[in-house]
Amino acid sequence: SVLGWVIVNSPGWPAFQESFLNAEIFWDALPDVIAAFWVNVRLFLIAEVLILVFGLVLAVLRSLPGPVFFPVRLLATFYVDLFRALPGILVIFMLGFGIPALGIAGVPVDPFFWGIVTLTLLYSAYVSEVYRAGIDSVHPSQDAAARSLGLTRSQSLRHVVLPQAVRRVTPPLLNDFIGLQKDTVLISFLGVVEIFRTAQIKQMATFNFTPYLAVALVFIVVTFPLARLVDWLVNRDRSRAATGAR
Repeated sequence: SVLGWVIVNSPGWPAFQESFLNAEIFWDALPDVIAAFWVNVRLFLIAEVLILVFGLVLAVLRSLPGPVFFPVRLLATFYVDLFRALPGILVIFMLGFGIPALGIAGVPVDPFFWGIVTLTLLYSAYVSEVYRAGIDSVHPSQDAAARSLGLTRSQSLRHVVLPQAVRRVTPPLLNDFIGLQKDTVLISFLGVVEIFRTAQIKQMATFNFTPYLAVALVFIVVTFPLARLVDWLVNRDRSRAATGAR
């Protein structure tokens, strides 16, 4: 293409190629980068489970009807609005460095632990909104029918409303977790030696930016299949809806 021709014929192309596309440094860094990625995978898997549970709790609390639950809904709404408003890196710095600096006995100081905590707090706010959209999409007649059969409000929510809501929001949930997977690199700012920090160490040792290319390749290989899975789920749901409408 024209853009590619312009890039490779630009005056700075040889220096760029040496600094960012050095094959020898790339293959030297790739094994260590892949090995470090398992720290990100651990972080992602632990945080994902906590986010799914905590996000669902927040969504249910925000959906509780009646004036008696107004304080609960208000607190849950404040939490969601707060953590959706705050930049992620700011929360990571405040909790990851601030809480251990207090020196409170029994409070963990492990940066990996605080990485999980911060990602859980941040993404639970977003995921709760996805859950809430799913809950609101279930027609009230479903709850009314369950209540007419003798189920309590909590039983109707658990056995009728939530199963339908979760099925409907699976694709957007996967989109959020694609974002979570990439944001695990933010924990490198706390000193956790994961994939990005490993590339940073390699870059400082070689004065070359090619190790970051290895990081990009790893995330591309992992993320592309997940993105295609989301598309497949969306198309499947559309097909089911179209079939049911006939």
